[in-house]
Amino acid sequence: MSDNTAALTESKHSGFLKNNLREYGMLLSLFAIMLFFQFMTDGTLLRPLNLTNLVLQNSYIVIMALGMLMVIVTGHIDLSVGSVAGFIGALAAVMMVNWDVPFVIAVILCLVAGGLIGAAQGFWVAYFKIPSFIVTLAGMLVFKGLSLALLGGQSVGPFPTTFQKLSSGFIPELFPGGGTLYPTSLLCGGVIALLLVWFSVKGRRRQVSHGIETEPHGFFVFKNVVLFGVILYATFLIASHRGLPNVLVIMGILIAAYAFLTSRTTLGRQIYAVGGNERAAKLSGIRTERLTFFTFVNMGVLAALAGLIFAARLNTATPKAGLGFELDVIAACFIGGASAYGGVGKVTGAVIGALIMGVMNNGMSILGIGIDYQQVIKGLVLLGAVCIDVYNQRR
Repeated sequence: MSDNTAALTESKHSGFLKNNLREYGMLLSLFAIMLFFQFMTDGTLLRPLNLTNLVLQNSYIVIMALGMLMVIVTGHIDLSVGSVAGFIGALAAVMMVNWDVPFVIAVILCLVAGGLIGAAQGFWVAYFKIPSFIVTLAGMLVFKGLSLALLGGQSVGPFPTTFQKLSSGFIPELFPGGGTLYPTSLLCGGVIALLLVWFSVKGRRRQVSHGIETEPHGFFVFKNVVLFGVILYATFLIASHRGLPNVLVIMGILIAAYAFLTSRTTLGRQIYAVGGNERAAKLSGIRTERLTFFTFVNMGVLAALAGLIFAARLNTATPKAGLGFELDVIAACFIGGASAYGGVGKVTGAVIGALIMGVMNNGMSILGIGIDYQQVIKGLVLLGAVCIDVYNQRR
């Protein structure tokens, strides 16, 4: 009897891992890549200073990946995000530096401008059925040109000190530290880790009460112990430098909000329904055009936010800002498990994909690998991720 129980448990574990291989495979890939670069860089990758820089360098990619995921899930693509981010950075520089507009008003106007840009592109895609590839390719060219015209071909800066803190600032310290550790940041990390575990336990209980198949108990406990440990250790490293960056707080809030939107709201389920089968979704009463339009507006706002963060980090706006961002953002979504056919993709996957791209960029830079070979390697990784998606679709 015990042998049968053991065999049944083993079969359940193997079946669960097989059905969720894509999701956990990305986590294992991130872990393996970090271990590789940690070894190859003699421990430089996970030093507190470099870990903080890693967050600052990739914050705008993570933020745009959240919006791009929504667009890809509906079965579309947005090639203009890099140019939009650069244009918004230029617009912010002109308003704050040249016109002396207060930074709060300038930020609000820039976010509104991003939403209007997304609406303009989404209108043609959603209501005129023009392929998103064509519309956003045109947008990429348009906003590259507008950035150049707005800046007059020159860099504009520096920004006001308060605006710079959007990207380079850190949360205030509430407790006196010893100079080598920031207790407030460490406490925040511990609270966040506990909340994530609590929500995970609560979600599992809800699934069990509704008779939904869940992951094996042992695997669930192991996963949450590892999650808690990783978050606490990463927070400790960051708190050993200057504390939690403001932009990390912004990222955390956005990730939580979009994870809730996609998994716990009717709107989120409708977005996935549109990507899975737009015709069936429309017949079931879902306003598919409005949802598609919404995803592009959302993408425009997040691209604007990313452009502001990038400009604040550089402390200047340049005509080449945002160049190539769309490639890293799209790659992050596909590497994180989003399907090129639409209807598939998770927020956690997009974040993991963005982290993989960020760790690769950072690790290769530390090793002194040239930008030429970095592009080759990232291109091969993206191709491999899409090949896996196509293989899974054909199965």
